[in-house]
Amino acid sequence: MVKGSSFLLAQRTVGRIGLGTWALGGGNDWGPACAAQSLQVIAAALEAGINWIDTAPIYGEGEAECLLGRALKGCRHQVLLATKCGIILKNGRPDHDLRAESIAAQCEASLQRLKTDYIDLYQIHWPDPHVPLSEAVETLFRLQKQGKIRAVGLCNVHISQLQAACEIGPVDCVQNPLSLLDCRQTEVLHFCQTHQIPFCAYGALGGGILSAKYKQEPNFRRCDARRYFYKYYFGNAFTQAQLIAARVKNIAAHKNVPASAVALAWVLAQNGVSGVLAGARSAEQIRQNIPAVALRLSEAERRYLQAGDLRPGDMEGV
Repeated sequence: MVKGSSFLLAQRTVGRIGLGTWALGGGNDWGPACAAQSLQVIAAALEAGINWIDTAPIYGEGEAECLLGRALKGCRHQVLLATKCGIILKNGRPDHDLRAESIAAQCEASLQRLKTDYIDLYQIHWPDPHVPLSEAVETLFRLQKQGKIRAVGLCNVHISQLQAACEIGPVDCVQNPLSLLDCRQTEVLHFCQTHQIPFCAYGALGGGILSAKYKQEPNFRRCDARRYFYKYYFGNAFTQAQLIAARVKNIAAHKNVPASAVALAWVLAQNGVSGVLAGARSAEQIRQNIPAVALRLSEAERRYLQAGDLRPGDMEGV
């Protein structure tokens, strides 16, 4: 079994919170985005010490990568820049494409939009049902040998896919969803911890619902990511998510920190988690997320957040 290499070494200097840029790209998934405001968010992240930024060409149909290309001019070397391949637009709709020639073309297009000559971490966004994952991983290793990417990552993979990929070569990072609303990563986390592969969580705020800002079921557009991807915003799922969000809010009030920081801190406290991505659409949201790094949750608090289990005396005042 081959362990992670270059990205693992980079983890010594990369912060535990990274900036996710899906929402900054706007488009159908998140609605119109103001470029000037998005640039301010990136600037606020850099000012706050965030030096790990994750994006993808499908975010805003390339707009998120273009924004980063502008924002990182003159400071590109200060940031671990991660992007992805494998999801393209076909007839106006997202589709899988991990063919070797397509990955090569996607990489070149990302390099141009990002205005850089290398990508720190290049990730397979989603496995392609029509292309063996082993072939796609081998294509990334070829790009690595060419110097176009420095590390190879996998996103949204099951344990069997991760195990098979690691037999081909060193996987430097795994990015899968993990939150108080989605805790299905036990096997992958254990594998990553055992084989020293950084695990980077995304979706830790459930698309924003764990920030405890929603008082009632919102009426998002049908194509909004919070309806088709983060399925916590309507029906019984919303009711259940609100119960967890209320516990997050209780802990946040007890510790005098933003609710989003508590939700992120819970993810960071899980065994095997190296870092967590958090999206933001304002500089204020960046400031709300940052306290998660220093926030320490007791075992009782973690148990309460996950299962509502609270014993007398566990948390006085909660």
